[in-house]
Amino acid sequence: MTAHISPQSTPRPKKASKKTCLWLALALALTACQASPPASPPSPTPTLPPEEYTLFLPGISYGATPGVTPSPSPSPAPAPEQPTPLPPPVFKPGAGVQVHLLSGDREQTLRWAEGLGVEWVKQQVDWNLIEHGPDDLDWTQLDRAVGDCNRFGFRLLISVINAPSHLRADPTGYGPPVDYSAFRRFMQQMAERYQGSVAAYELWNEPNLAREWSGEPLDPARFVALVAEGAQGVRAGDPHALVISGAPAVTGINDGVTAIDDRTYLRGMLAAGLAQWVDGVGVHPYGFANPPEASFRDAQQVAPSHNDHPSFFFRDTLEDYRAILLENGAGDLPLWVTEFGWPSVEGMGAMDTTGWEYARYVSEQQQADYTARAFQIGLATPWIGPMILWNLNIAVVYGNGRPESAYSLLRPDGSYRPVYLAVRFAAPPQP
Repeated sequence: MTAHISPQSTPRPKKASKKTCLWLALALALTACQASPPASPPSPTPTLPPEEYTLFLPGISYGATPGVTPSPSPSPAPAPEQPTPLPPPVFKPGAGVQVHLLSGDREQTLRWAEGLGVEWVKQQVDWNLIEHGPDDLDWTQLDRAVGDCNRFGFRLLISVINAPSHLRADPTGYGPPVDYSAFRRFMQQMAERYQGSVAAYELWNEPNLAREWSGEPLDPARFVALVAEGAQGVRAGDPHALVISGAPAVTGINDGVTAIDDRTYLRGMLAAGLAQWVDGVGVHPYGFANPPEASFRDAQQVAPSHNDHPSFFFRDTLEDYRAILLENGAGDLPLWVTEFGWPSVEGMGAMDTTGWEYARYVSEQQQADYTARAFQIGLATPWIGPMILWNLNIAVVYGNGRPESAYSLLRPDGSYRPVYLAVRFAAPPQP
């Protein structure tokens, strides 16, 4: 999971074509949602050569498309036991979603993912929950999850976090092992076990946060040393699996204790030799309450908070990371969007939003619109790899008692939110 931190808050747990418009119109008709008029698109403010780094921002429809007749509303539903079936999902190469397969109904979760038309699923794996002691590893749950993902035909990205307590300096913390070679050993064991079944491994998560890197000072060079060990383990266990670096968190904080600014941290990662160890660089371009095309440089902002720092903007984060890669001679590495999304508390019942009030500034319809548009932007940009949306079913697993559930594509009862249908019917960008 991820964690978002603003300068005003303490860390909290997290963590277009006409065809696309038609699909989205159909999705909205099916859910009887009335889209509120989105804000006018921000004025472009490129600061670097557009041929080098700028995102592809396709034409976005802000309202009815002239000459396009909306799809007719579906006929009244038959008896409750025979609901009107939805049209099939539109397949989107490169699109993905993070899932929770290690708890709950795994088969149902994968059917929900299948209904989105995505190519990838991501499962986060807590190393501490597999390795209980020296030579005491329990792979049972993960074996089942990997097997089921393959049966459904998904490409699987596994994110590995959190060393076992017996390997950490602070057994009560949440962070890396004292001896980084233990990570190489574990990743080789995992890659050998799932050779040919796991397409990619993401090594760690948001290491610029003290909450994810306890027991050691925050240090991008130390993190790269851990990635180097893990990458060598993956290569030895499965030479065909891809290795992705764990993404820094977008924070707006750079105090060196709670967090290091993600741009500063990424530069430190590259200076420490990250590029030689990975096939892609992880990035978490969360949008907070800002539209995906917006920039913190825009004269007018849609969101009333979290609008004054580039870390709060989907577009700024991607463009800044691309520029940093080019500055450091690593422009051949794609950015893997291993988490992104917009939270909305609408329709989710009472939720505590202290420190992340921006979730109250995003309606369910805006959540759907922003997500579909972000997929269009990212999947049309050649230097961006797979895009993994966070999160499919966290609300089903944890209910609305955890703030992260505001990002869920499903409500706690498993019903679809508008964002689920928007992703289901969104078409991939046209070449």
